[in-house]
Amino acid sequence: MSSFEDLEVWKKCREFKKDVSGNIRQFPKNEEFRLVDQLKRASRSVTANIAEGHGRFHYVDNVNSAGTQEVH
Repeated sequence: MSSFEDLEVWKKCREFKKDVSGNIRQFPKNEEFRLVDQLKRASRSVTANIAEGHGRFHYVDNVNSAGTQEVH
């Protein structure tokens, strides 16, 4: 797997983002800067977080962070 775009979870979240975008068009205008804005940002952040995490954590990073994990 070479890209985050190959991940099934990213593909599903992208579809979710499209669904949210379609559904928020039906919200009343008075929600435009409240709930609608929050839903837009939240649905966009899911795919962005997956992409960021995929690029950040490679084998070496995982080995290094595994040594610093605290066990409870």
